[in-house]
Amino acid sequence: MEKIIFTTDEGEEVEFFVLDETRIAGTDYILVVDEMDGDGEALILKDVSAPEAEEAQYEIVDDDKELAAVAEVFEKMDEDLTLLSENDD
Repeated sequence: MEKIIFTTDEGEEVEFFVLDETRIAGTDYILVVDEMDGDGEALILKDVSAPEAEEAQYEIVDDDKELAAVAEVFEKMDEDLTLLSENDD
């Protein structure tokens, strides 16, 4: 599993493991987790960098409709995957 390091706006480095990636309507998304094993926190990130940028810049998908749609795509790509939102009980 590929490991990537993100730098927050505060300059802190945070490691994530990339579970999967997809492109929807010309936008790249990655599904990352903070722990390689077990039930870690998962995030869906969207590439918001300019096409000519040398490094990708990702933001957390926080629009509920976009998040639901992209999560559904990731779940269909991997039938063993179940993504729960913070609101799910």
